Amino acid sequence: MNLKTFTVVIEQDEDGMYVAKVPDIVGCYTQGKTVEQAMERIKEAIQVCLEAEKEQYPPLKFVGIQQVEIKASV
Repeated sequence: MNLKTFTVVIEQDEDGMYVAKVPDIVGCYTQGKTVEQAMERIKEAIQVCLEAEKEQYPPLKFVGIQQVEIKASV
């Protein structure tokens, strides 16, 4: 059994829920009340997504996450 590594992005929504997303797999996301719960659930979601697709996903090289600031007239 080979191991695969996926990058997981975790964000917190306005209700305080943690949203976990896997950028390498389209539509692979879940949420939890804690980061730990979101991470456990994303492992399950990855398995489901991979089983559903039955495709090989070439790993992307994680470079980083950046924020951009712009002037906006709102």
